This record gives sequence, structure tokens and C-alpha cells, in this order.
Amino acid sequence: MPEHIVKWAFASDEWEAPHAENDVRAGGRFKTVMAARDKSSSFDFAGAYTTVRMYRLLEYTLDDGRKVKVEFAELPSAVKITETFEAEEVNSVEMQRAGWQAILDNFKKSAESSKNS
Repeated sequence: MPEHIVKWAFASDEWEAPHAENDVRAGGRFKTVMAARDKSSSFDFAGAYTTVRMYRLLEYTLDDGRKVKVEFAELPSAVKITETFEAEEVNSVEMQRAGWQAILDNFKKSAESSKNS
């Protein structure tokens, strides 16, 4: 849900996600505006879902053509999320991996705080 995405879809405290749209279905589109808190830059993280298997699998293609796969595996006391992405060519793979991991970490914190409130 877009109102939840804006709470966690950023890689560091210097960034935020001031707007999100999300139509989770095959062919549905999503867009999250990722912006520096100091307003120095922003970009749209956007694309279209190609596969949606609720609570199991999301696959999507970003507007620049890169593909992403997100798998959800239920464990006894948690859910394991595995995200596989095609790297872009501007930033190092290590930097991109760290950014994607930071966003997943923010998602985890947000989900856990929602569960406990």
C-alpha cells in the first residue's frame, strides 16, 4: 500500500520517499519518488509488475528495462525475502546491493513496528 511504502522505501536517513503509487497485479504499475531530504535531488523508481503471486513472488521490470525478482519464503517464525536485481551501469554493484539491502532493512523495521502497534 502506498501509504506504507513512503515509510520505508529509501536507502539512508538522508533520503525519503515522499510519494508512492502501487497497483500490485500483473501489468500493474508502481512508482516511488525517492528524494534527498535536503531537496537537492530526486528520482522516480518506477516500472510494471510482470508476475504477482501474492505472498510468494513479485517480478517486475523497471522503466529502464532492468528486471527484479522478489521471493517470499515462510519460515517457522519469520518470512525470508530474497531480492534479485539486474544492476545498472552507473554505480558499483556493491553500492547498489547495499542500497537495496538498506531498503529491505527499513521494510523489516517498518513491518515489525506495525505488527507491534
